[in-house]
Amino acid sequence: MIVFTGRVKNTREHNCTLTLIYELRQKARLKTKSDNGEEVGLMLSRGEVLRGGDYLQSDDGVIAKIIAAPEEVSVVTSNDKVLLTKAAYHLGNRHMALQIEDTFLVYQRDHVLDEMIASLGLSVTHEMRPFEPESGAYNNHHKHSH
Repeated sequence: MIVFTGRVKNTREHNCTLTLIYELRQKARLKTKSDNGEEVGLMLSRGEVLRGGDYLQSDDGVIAKIIAAPEEVSVVTSNDKVLLTKAAYHLGNRHMALQIEDTFLVYQRDHVLDEMIASLGLSVTHEMRPFEPESGAYNNHHKHSH
């Protein structure tokens, strides 16, 4: 089993890929399989979320590229920035991981939250897509662009 112990910056070279949903990209300790079926383990620093496009390295030099797996999410789209801000506020009050884009919000699918957002006058659609929520104000170690 290959064990990845740290991140690699400034590389695009890799020996394998790991496609993981958001829940698994939050784990510092994980046993899983690479996309080619090889058993791998993660032994990373706690508190950091892996993002699609990150690279990990094992102690013996193997490099893996992280791919954010498509997963079931709710998407709230609007050109009304005030309504989107209200939706983000209410989702944040429920401590929901939230991906914030210019004209839409994305969160992990939840029918109760979907109903709450609809009650604000916004429509919610469901998609299978990679989920890349905000990292949070206190652990913004890894910046990503929108």
